[in-house]
Amino acid sequence: MRVIGADGSQVGIVPTHEALRMAEEQGLELVEVNPRAAPPVCKIMDFGKFKYETSKKEKASRKHQSTIVLKEIKLRPKTDDHDFDFKVKHIRRFLSEGNKCKLVVVFRGREIVHPEMGQQMLDQVIKAVNDIAMVEQRAMMEGRRMVMTIGPRGGVIRPPGSAPIATGPAGPAPAGPAPAGLAALAGPAALAGPTAAPAPAAPAATGARLGPPSAAAAPAEPKPPVAVAPAPKAAEPAKPLSKS
Repeated sequence: MRVIGADGSQVGIVPTHEALRMAEEQGLELVEVNPRAAPPVCKIMDFGKFKYETSKKEKASRKHQSTIVLKEIKLRPKTDDHDFDFKVKHIRRFLSEGNKCKLVVVFRGREIVHPEMGQQMLDQVIKAVNDIAMVEQRAMMEGRRMVMTIGPRGGVIRPPGSAPIATGPAGPAPAGPAPAGLAALAGPAALAGPTAAPAPAAPAATGARLGPPSAAAAPAEPKPPVAVAPAPKAAEPAKPLSKS
């Protein structure tokens, strides 16, 4: 057999017992990788590690695969409006998930002699989901059933694995002049409390007319002193009149 070393080098054509001895000396296994070649090709490797790496690669490949399921929706030639809207809602949900839908119109009794009624029902479904669906297989008769296959329209339905656009918190507002009514709130006077001295007003721009500040932002005016009248003297007790 043709033997390949553990490091990928070509050992050459050696007998089977010699190849097994070489694998045992290295503490590895002799694995047949191509039995149809003449002579067969074997490789010296760690078979347990090889199986683990192979399963890991298969799992990673399956993770990025998207499975498309064919959903079947049954209708009748005389489906009422309520059931029709209910089934259309399910069809739209299946298509939005990236699956395909198989529309089946079942004929019973003498309904089979009027296939145009089934075609009209399928046309109504296509009209209701025309914005997100496209016809992949036109309507065809299969015994007493009319079958049509539709799928999601390309470029309209987002693939299942795509991530939505991330929206972060709003950043700080751009720096700029504060409005006239809020100019007093930005100064230290509003933060220090009512006892602090009000900040001097910024000069207005040339040609700009500013209105009076709001009541919440205007500084409190000092109250005028109140005059206090002196307290009246207590009345003296009446003296008796002297005799003349």
